[in-house]
Amino acid sequence: MMQRFHAPIVLPCDPACSVIRNGVVDVDDGRITYCGPVTEAPVLRAAVTHLSGILLPGLVNAHAHSPMTLLRGMGGDLPLLRWLNEIIWPAEAKLRAEDVRAGMVLGSLEMLSHGVTTSAEMYFHPDEMAEAVLSTGARVVLGGPIIDLPGFDWRAMIASTERWIDADGLRFGPGERIELSFAAHSAYMLPPEALRRTAEAAAARGALVQIHVAEAANEDEKQRAEFGSVPKLLDEVGLLDGRVLAAHAIHLSDEDIALFAARGVGVAHCPGSNGKLASGIARLADLRAASVPVGLGTDGPASNDDLDLWQEIQLAALLARLSTKDSTALGGADALLLATRGGAEALGREDIGALEPGRWADMVHIEADGFAFAAGLAAPDDQLLANLVWAAGSRRVRDVWVAGDHVLSDGEPVRVDREKAFAAARESAARLR
Repeated sequence: MMQRFHAPIVLPCDPACSVIRNGVVDVDDGRITYCGPVTEAPVLRAAVTHLSGILLPGLVNAHAHSPMTLLRGMGGDLPLLRWLNEIIWPAEAKLRAEDVRAGMVLGSLEMLSHGVTTSAEMYFHPDEMAEAVLSTGARVVLGGPIIDLPGFDWRAMIASTERWIDADGLRFGPGERIELSFAAHSAYMLPPEALRRTAEAAAARGALVQIHVAEAANEDEKQRAEFGSVPKLLDEVGLLDGRVLAAHAIHLSDEDIALFAARGVGVAHCPGSNGKLASGIARLADLRAASVPVGLGTDGPASNDDLDLWQEIQLAALLARLSTKDSTALGGADALLLATRGGAEALGREDIGALEPGRWADMVHIEADGFAFAAGLAAPDDQLLANLVWAAGSRRVRDVWVAGDHVLSDGEPVRVDREKAFAAARESAARLR
């Protein structure tokens, strides 16, 4: 079915972060066929959706553990390793499959309400997470964690992901909403043999590997002492030869950054979680200068404590400027691109993150009738982008489409009852306290 969306402002999130005034986006069978000025648009017999405000691509949350909505607020003042060992892992040991589904439904709705259409997830019971995302209509890159802890068999976890990909393919569902990945937790939670086996399994299937890298300064002391750094270890076992997303990547040397650049490793920068857990400030300016693909992630909603990627846009820019003492280190437009096009690039995806022909029609409508846009949409491009990034954020998200399907309408989810989702999450969360 052909569709046309018309808006006073369209932000395609191309590399220049262009502002298209009086623009349209044409969609056929869930994919974009045209994005540009209405005066240059092809003649089209299609239903036209007229929007006020701004139309831009859905945001890409490059690293999350969204079912942790159930654990929000637990151990909120502890550093990373104590938080994991004393609070989170004991609580997660009580999780049932239905708990994970309830937490993922709630997390998916929260992200859609903030204009996030895709999230890269690492969590238990991934089959339940897939069903949850299909129910809300969002998009996900999904992996069940591969981890070496008492009661967990990393070999069985790798084999489970292999079987699922071999049965259903890397991407499936309406509009290819589900992508499967291998989610190796970290080098400090897996022996080198497990990392090597994960690399081989992923490479054989062209799958993405998601892995936490150098998040806390003291988490990987043993690995750094033996191999020089975690990136060097990952390279030695062959993990960097394929598609890789390194989450956090805070404590990197110049040599590590050069290695990531040479291997095409994507980085999920999580400034909010990194700050809350006092893990450190990632070297964003240096990563970008080295042309490492960088996206933004919220991390889990128990370590952030929300799934609002617009806050990460602001924090990424603020911390980049503070850490370099350079107010030009990351501009508002560049920060917006990290959350859209950059997230897609970090995930190795060319079909999301921008409004371009051939990409999925994952789109967000921002209403421009609030305080943030008091200067109006006729303001100069730079001012308009600044008002969107620094002042409006997620507060004015009104509508969201995924693969051309309307999944958020006037701020309300279309496919799932919000109150029923809250009730299911409350029931599950009560068991985990």
